[in-house]
Parts: sequence; C-alpha cells; structure tokens
Amino acid sequence: MYKNFIEHKGIIDMNIHEYQAKALLERFGVAVPKGIAAMSVDEAVAAVDELPGPLYVVKAQIHAGGRGAGHFTDNPTGKGGVRLCKSAEDVKAAAEAMVGKVLVTKQTGPEGKEVQRLYVTDGVDIEKEYYCSVLLDRETGRVTFMVSTEGGMDIEEVAEKTPEKIVKTSIDPATGMSGFHARKLAFALGLSGNAVKSAVKFFMNLYKCFIELDASIVEINPMILVNDEVMALDAKMNFDENALFRHADVAALRDETEEDPNEKIAKDWELSYVRLDGNIGCMVNGAGLAMSTMDIIKLYGGEPANFLDVGGGATKERVTTAFKIILSDPNVEGILVNIFGGIMRCDVIAEGVIAAAKEVNLNVPLVVRLEGTNVEQGKKLIAESGLDVISANDLDDAARKVVDATKGANKAA
Repeated sequence: MYKNFIEHKGIIDMNIHEYQAKALLERFGVAVPKGIAAMSVDEAVAAVDELPGPLYVVKAQIHAGGRGAGHFTDNPTGKGGVRLCKSAEDVKAAAEAMVGKVLVTKQTGPEGKEVQRLYVTDGVDIEKEYYCSVLLDRETGRVTFMVSTEGGMDIEEVAEKTPEKIVKTSIDPATGMSGFHARKLAFALGLSGNAVKSAVKFFMNLYKCFIELDASIVEINPMILVNDEVMALDAKMNFDENALFRHADVAALRDETEEDPNEKIAKDWELSYVRLDGNIGCMVNGAGLAMSTMDIIKLYGGEPANFLDVGGGATKERVTTAFKIILSDPNVEGILVNIFGGIMRCDVIAEGVIAAAKEVNLNVPLVVRLEGTNVEQGKKLIAESGLDVISANDLDDAARKVVDATKGANKAA
C-alpha cells in the first residue's frame, strides 16, 4: 500500500464501485455491457429479467481489485467474487454465496471486506482483451493514456516482465486529445477496420470523462473487443478529493462502509490520513514533510504505519484527534512527531500531543522533533509534561531514534 501511495504522490483519492464507474463512463458515451446494481439476493435475481442473457455475470462490489481470483472466508477453496451464470437459479446461488460474506483479495489484506453490493451484468462474447488507463503523469505534467495488449493481467507485472507491451501517449493540455492520439492508441493495440473507429470513439470519450469529472485515474482492465466494438468490461475510477466540491453528484457516490473508519474521522477533523502497513506512526504538518518523513524512516529500516498531515492551521483538539487516530492502529509500535512550524505553531502541537498521550495512556516510544514558530515554548511544554519523550534535533536524528526505539521495544517483548 505504501508503494501505491508514493506512486500517487500523496494525492488522497475517493474511490467508487465498478457499477458506479460504468454509469459515469456510459454518461460520456463510453461503451459498457448492460448491467444492474443489486443490494440484495432478490434484486440480483430480478436483474436477470432486465438483461439480454443467456449468460450473466455476478460481481461482488468492494473497493479492491482481484475479486475474481479472491476467495470468501467461509469457503476458502471455493469460487471468487466474479461468477459466470447461465440461469436465474445460478444467479441466486452466486448472490447468496457473496452477499454478507467476507471476500479476500490480494488488495484487501487477509482481513478481507464484507460484500454488501453486487453488480449483475450481461455476459458478452469476448474476442480479445486489452488494458487501458488514463492518469496524470507527474513527470510530464500531462494526462497520459497507457494501453497494452495484455488485458486482464496485473499491469505492474506486465511492466516488470514485458515493458515493451505497454504504450503511453501524453496529451498536451493546451490542445487536448485529438483523433490522431486515439488512432495511435488503436493501432498500437493491433486494431483494424471498424474496430479502429470504435476504439477512437472509446478513447475520445474516455478522455472527456476523465477531464470533465476531475478524475485522478480511470482504469479499464480489461477493455474488450466484441463484434468490432470496443467496450469496458471492468472499470475503476478515483477522484481527487480536492476537486469534489465541483461534482456533488460524484461526491454522493461515496460508500463510507468501504473506507477506513479512522480516515473518515480524519476527514471530519480536516486531517489528511492514510493508513499504511508499517509499525511507526507519523504525525507531521505538510504533505511534503510527510513524504520526506516516511522516506527517511524506510531509509533507516523502518516502515511507516500511516500518512497523517495535521496541516498548517491545526488546533489543540485536532492534534489530539490525530494522535488518537495513530494510536488506534494496533500495529503502531512507535510514533514520530515531526513538525516544522510556520503557520502551525510548535506549542499548539505540543499541547495536543500531551493531552492525547495522557488521555490514551501512551505505552509506545514517542520521538518528537520540533522546529520553527514557538519551538522553545513547545519543547518546554513537552519537557515539563512528565511524558517519556525522546527529543530529536533534526529529521535524520528523529528517524534514526524512532526506528531504534521500535526495534528495542520488539527485542524487549
């Protein structure tokens, strides 16, 4: 998860379900197989009457990839979260095996996610599978298309083993996407004839959807060819939360049951928080400082447990909440508070840390590095707090100390 977070350069996204993504794509003229969302077994069965048939696909809807290859905790050796059905009876059996059950995929972790929604789609006769995504390339500062003939596969695996099979096309923001770009992508996939015309329309509409909805990524895997028509068989869409104020309809698609409860609490308190897989909790002010802090922790052999940015205008109460969020993670074995005070005052941070540490009965090593506005007042408050705090002079010193402290705690245990 840390790797994915770094690749997105700290952007915190809102995710939506596949059926919601396909509805948005269809609004912009991107072809998708007919499908119906179902919130219960009965709704899944009823969907059969509205679909052409004779084949149907029942898909578990969770915010994670690899659903088809996953397994349910109540039947680890059984089928995954994507099942082909030939009748209403098959659809009912598939829905009963999914709704209310916990699905584990390579992206959920061993704890999995409970399936509360299904998507029943028309089964289509697939001629060929491809990969397509649209994202903002931070290196070029441009919206970039990535396509590959290796559809249905993990694109990271393709990039590692056969990078020549991935074709990228960047779009100049001044001119936008043209037919030339779309045809280039179509030819790169080996399409010809009417399939090229369909692909050009597909790519052009996909770009329009990405731009107009302020998406951060649109991933179609697989993109399929059916009777010379290019379609999105699966779809993932993420949105930069900073742009959601322009899209109330997209914001309304948020499924809070799929989100980490602490991320929701952080959002309510105007904190930026993303849980990661490590054991060292991080509290900083500023996204850039957060990224640097996580990187240097890894440099010294540690693993960050989170990204948590209290921002420049945090209050004592917000800092207290941030500290509690970090400590609520059972994997946290040490905490690094790294503050460079500008707008954010060091004494306010200190007050929040002290209040939270006393309230939750802190029992893990705490390393604090303060610098900037009111730094002496902040250090004085912490020194007189009675807390067992490890002070650090700079970021390098702080990272080394928190990694050593957590290793020491592990040895003691």
